[in-house]
Amino acid sequence: MVPVQLDGVQLTIADVVRVARGREPVEIDERAFQRVMRSRAYVEQLVRSGQTVYGVTTGFGYFKNRAIGQEATEQLQYNLLLSHAAGVGVPLEREVVRAMLLLRANALACGYSGVRPETLQLLVAMLNRGVHPVIPSQGSVGASGDLAPLAHLALVLVGEGEAEVEGEILPGRVALERRGLAPIRLKAKEGLALINGTQVMSAIAALCLERSTHLLRIADIACAMTLEATLGSRQPYLPHFQRLRPHPGQLASARNLLKLTEDSRLIASHAGCDRIQDAYSLRCAPQVHGASRDAVAYAGEVVTIELNSATDNPLIFADEQQVLTGGHFHGQPVALAMDFLAIALSELANISERRTERLVNSTYSNGLPMFLAEAGGLHSGYMVAQYTAAALVSENKVLAHPASVDSIPTSAGQEDHVSMGTIAARKAVTVCDNCERVLAIELLCAAQGLDFRRDLPPGTGSRAAHAALRKVVPRLEVDRLVSADIERVRQLVATGELLSAVEQVCGPLE
Repeated sequence: MVPVQLDGVQLTIADVVRVARGREPVEIDERAFQRVMRSRAYVEQLVRSGQTVYGVTTGFGYFKNRAIGQEATEQLQYNLLLSHAAGVGVPLEREVVRAMLLLRANALACGYSGVRPETLQLLVAMLNRGVHPVIPSQGSVGASGDLAPLAHLALVLVGEGEAEVEGEILPGRVALERRGLAPIRLKAKEGLALINGTQVMSAIAALCLERSTHLLRIADIACAMTLEATLGSRQPYLPHFQRLRPHPGQLASARNLLKLTEDSRLIASHAGCDRIQDAYSLRCAPQVHGASRDAVAYAGEVVTIELNSATDNPLIFADEQQVLTGGHFHGQPVALAMDFLAIALSELANISERRTERLVNSTYSNGLPMFLAEAGGLHSGYMVAQYTAAALVSENKVLAHPASVDSIPTSAGQEDHVSMGTIAARKAVTVCDNCERVLAIELLCAAQGLDFRRDLPPGTGSRAAHAALRKVVPRLEVDRLVSADIERVRQLVATGELLSAVEQVCGPLE
């Protein structure tokens, strides 16, 4: 397995996913290592000279003007971690913690943070050996970086806090020893360099974006199946129509829908019917799915830049012999992007729920039985599956309210505008979870709808999706536990098995 190289420049969202979920190894690029050493040498020069440097020879935040003697610089950095580790709430998931370790190491590898090489090496060793700090999920306002959660991460490096190793929660020092590692004593600037940054919101965002990109394709699959089950038309997806409004995401979604419904005898069978046009949830699917695609693409660009940025303060410019204080730790770019992502995923779920309604309501479904029940009355079919989808999209509407429009001053007014970027990222994940389940419900109902049209085969992609679904969920003939059906389909989506089954027969979707 080729290690992921950390050079502070070219880390991708795919790299984050491979390390966070796939546990691929990580190593520091030699050129980055040289930059780190030059930066550290300059910090040590500053300490020896007695110059006033924020966070090196002064206190933090409101205490920026309080001078700290050279003899107390190590205590200053240690105290910083203890005082700032004020997080609360449910601990972050292991994959998020691993992504945080990776991103913090990559930010330090940019070579502008002034840490010692051994500090960076310990971060990477913890990642490679599976020492995962226990980090409460709440407490960041997203400016001055993700201070509280990153402080919980950094505590483990000095043998404090707690960490998970192979499912066991251990004191920080014990966790390190379990993996043959030893805690370090932080030197000047290092505590600040470890906790100033946007790595919590960025870690959550990167993992959520990977899932979101997957769900865009799943939404097209679900729509194609619903289109066929409700006897809709694929004409609005034709290229010469779509190119008159050439938004990139819209064009991609339309191409997917055509590919998925190609060679559909079911659609061909009603080509001359008297239905003039379909409802918006089918006819306008490329426009809605496409807009969400473009929003996800924008968020991906923002987060990719953030993955390869130096986001602590102050920053050390060894070659220029300068220390500059500024605001790269402010999470506003990520906050806005994650709020946009939550809105985009909410809309993907909204339109999916409307298509589910068309499947279960015989007024709209062109001949399917009410609630897709074989014997309605005695059996209720998927009646309440649509209720669940409605509940989830309603919850998403609340969660789609932007976190980034809020700000509460902190540090006695010194930090008077904050981003709430980590809250935005955490909300986006919940919206993503809900969207995944809403799409699973549409897929479940669409498969049942296609069962009632079994005299004619649907398109290539729809047929493959139906077959994959029927391997995990049998046709509903009598009432059974619907939540179990939904969860099995959700798993099929989450693991990538459904998309893989479809792409095996109709080629890669965009």
